Amino acid sequence: MKQLSVIILWIFVLIGAAGFAQTNPASVIEDFKSSTINQPGQEYPKVNSQGYARFQILAPEAKSVVVSLGLGGAKGGTVLTKDQDGYWRGTTAGAMDEGFHYYHVTVDGGIFNDPGALNFFGSTRWESGIEIPAHDEDFYALKDVPHGNVQQILFPSKSTNTSRRAFVYTPPGYNKDKNIKYPVLYLQHGWGEDETAWSNQGRVNLIMDNLIAEGKIKPFIIVMAYGMTNDVKYGGLASFKIEPFQTVLVEELIPYIDSNFSTVPNQANRAMAGLSMGGMETHSITLNRPDVFSQYALLSGGIYKPEEIKDKSKVKLVFISCGSRERPENVETAVKTLKEAGFNAVSYVSENTGHEFLTWRRSFQKLAPLLFK
Repeated sequence: MKQLSVIILWIFVLIGAAGFAQTNPASVIEDFKSSTINQPGQEYPKVNSQGYARFQILAPEAKSVVVSLGLGGAKGGTVLTKDQDGYWRGTTAGAMDEGFHYYHVTVDGGIFNDPGALNFFGSTRWESGIEIPAHDEDFYALKDVPHGNVQQILFPSKSTNTSRRAFVYTPPGYNKDKNIKYPVLYLQHGWGEDETAWSNQGRVNLIMDNLIAEGKIKPFIIVMAYGMTNDVKYGGLASFKIEPFQTVLVEELIPYIDSNFSTVPNQANRAMAGLSMGGMETHSITLNRPDVFSQYALLSGGIYKPEEIKDKSKVKLVFISCGSRERPENVETAVKTLKEAGFNAVSYVSENTGHEFLTWRRSFQKLAPLLFK
């Protein structure tokens, strides 16, 4: 429990620190363009080539409008200024980290989403989202390549007395040859997110499509399930119990996937990975059930110690990653120790990112080619 509490505290510290670049140019370049994840037809929010974000909110009767994205304003956000036309406008005080960010708007103390932006489930609620252009965004871009399919499934869960939802990515050409069997990665979201996060915020399906088109990976199936099985409120993750979710995953979801999809249903062809809280889940379940998974990956989700792993022969890969603004020395030291103990261990540190989705997109891009060799 002590180790769990340390991991949880680390997660919240990192969440609070992420998202704001240290550069603060003297002048803002006026080359703003609409964010690529705006609502259809909406001009704002906008982003520029430096990574600044600009907002426009119509609230003619409001007395205060603050956007949660960015530092330097009231309540740690960007304070907007009201113009005569009833619109509140403003620009972040500095450049944001590249990649995806959640945000919301506080109007006279009430929290709302930006009508101009698409919504994404995070922090246990639907939040507005914005994309700050990244210099390396090509690997998760939508390209003219064969695409896989992300489908929703409902699987029976006796332990929770309901049907539970998961999303399954199948690679391009999956339905063409029924004789081909695929390995499976079980990929978990972070705290406050759900089973939509990896495909919506993480763009994992596009990363897979692009890697497969480039011949860099062996195609595999990805299963993304909701990782919360008991009611845990903000700040209460120390009370989270892994056993109920482990039952759902190992005893209910995996048998369903193996019965309904073309899988290779054995430990050698099954991996588990997760970001943040999903890494915590991955850490616990892989150690509890080494007979189920052979490849483990923690993305900003803690570390493995050699003494925790009971049977080295069952582990084909240990992958540990984080952002350079998190604690990369912990990741690198842990992997060095694992290697010295004879494990096939790999570390990755995402440059100039913190506890955020560009870290995890990059991490997944590095992880995928290592799986199921």
